[in-house]
Amino acid sequence: MPSVKKSLNLAANGNLMEFDAIVIGSGIGGLVTATQLAAKGAKVLVLERYLIPGGSAGYFERDGYRFDVGASMIFGFGNKGTTNLLTRALQAVNVSLETIPDPVQIHYHLPEDLNIRVHRDYEKFLQELIENFPQEQHGIRQFYDECWQVFNCLNAMDLLSLEEPRYLTRVFFQHPMACLGLVKYLPKNVGDVARKYITDPTLLKFLDIECYCWSVVPADMTPMINAGMVFSDRHYGGINYPKGGVGQIALKLVEGLEKAGGEIKYKARVTKIITEDGRAVGVKLATGEEYRAKRIISNATRWDTFEHLLPAEEMPATEKKWQQRYQKSPSFLSLHLGVAADVLPLGTECHHIVLEDWQKMELPEGTIFVSIPTLLDPSLAPEGYHILHVFTPSWFEDWQGMSEDEYEEKKEEAAGRIIERLENIFPGLDAGLDYMEVGTPRSHRRFLGRDDGTYGPIPRRKLAGLLGMPFNRTAIPGLYCVGDSTFPGQGLNAVAFSGFACAHRVAVDLGL
Repeated sequence: MPSVKKSLNLAANGNLMEFDAIVIGSGIGGLVTATQLAAKGAKVLVLERYLIPGGSAGYFERDGYRFDVGASMIFGFGNKGTTNLLTRALQAVNVSLETIPDPVQIHYHLPEDLNIRVHRDYEKFLQELIENFPQEQHGIRQFYDECWQVFNCLNAMDLLSLEEPRYLTRVFFQHPMACLGLVKYLPKNVGDVARKYITDPTLLKFLDIECYCWSVVPADMTPMINAGMVFSDRHYGGINYPKGGVGQIALKLVEGLEKAGGEIKYKARVTKIITEDGRAVGVKLATGEEYRAKRIISNATRWDTFEHLLPAEEMPATEKKWQQRYQKSPSFLSLHLGVAADVLPLGTECHHIVLEDWQKMELPEGTIFVSIPTLLDPSLAPEGYHILHVFTPSWFEDWQGMSEDEYEEKKEEAAGRIIERLENIFPGLDAGLDYMEVGTPRSHRRFLGRDDGTYGPIPRRKLAGLLGMPFNRTAIPGLYCVGDSTFPGQGLNAVAFSGFACAHRVAVDLGL
């Protein structure tokens, strides 16, 4: 008789039950993979270590506030084209989610009183930028128009697995010019393209932070294909906030997964990927339970996958080579604030980026990101209050080796520095505080299970665009990766793309 610890892996007749696919982690990349496979008829199990789904796109509730774990600037909810991947992911499993359009992507507060709003209206954004850099009018239009060329290539085709030859052949014959256009941009980075048209050093620094705010690296290290998507889709599909908070995306995907016959188990922390004869065949949980599947898909970071879930000493050569090219990005110091509504001046935008010194853009606490989702959805906070989610880069090692009292004191001091800087934009912020909770890289590692709390991989040096990013298959047969450690990288719409691609590749391998 099998042990109780393995009982959940038994079918009703007592025989060992094997899934078609097991997904480790319920981040958006993992959930899109799972729902796409379930919609194709696969028997899918998602294992989530926490109490709710979503990972960095999750939520938590405190004192009447519903806080997003991560940022609230969401791409992928458009209603046209093929790049609206979150909309398409929900539709695939017959669920939907009401969203609220955001008229401005970001309000930048930059050195030398450079204030720029990235309006949803493309011409309005260009005019505001040109007003600040009139001598670069022609170059501004040329650069952002070239971004549209990339986007139009992407938006002309279904975005599935670039590892699947039949898909590539079909897409090439359907859209030959779009495919050739993308191939042209694969090895290019934003900085190389921008300098063809622009010479003003401050404008080039503005393009650095335009990239940094989502890629966590400057323009010279940001792939042009990713920028083409971000810099254009914000004016095409737009930035749209899910009603009820970002956590609703994952909750709706789970609803769709279960409708399609898939399963998700919470408080199910995977501690080991089981291999037999060099092939991934199952997973083991912290409880000792084991689950078997024809295919294993890790939504953990590649560092967690190949150094913790698998023996680090047996890391494949391809992963060692990848780690030579990429490193962990910093994590974040996060302030989840509840503030009196009258703190915010009339006309305040939802998203802000604050930087006082260009030289400090990439340093810890250099750039401050602010999201105020209650400007779009007031139901997330008690009446008369707003949520401010404030976050800034921070390294895990800077929060190690201290007592609990020292840790709490350091959090309070860091929060004080950030709030003092934000008082320049929101006078009276400190006095208007109703609630504050501070998260550190240690919090990110604890709750999200991400190695060192990292936001994702960034290049160690300038690379040839996206050519260094791995796809979903790994060197271990039966094992796939999905999420921000795979092509095309970071951001909710990017990991949704990764999920579509992974599900397509796995489905073909399973013969679905």
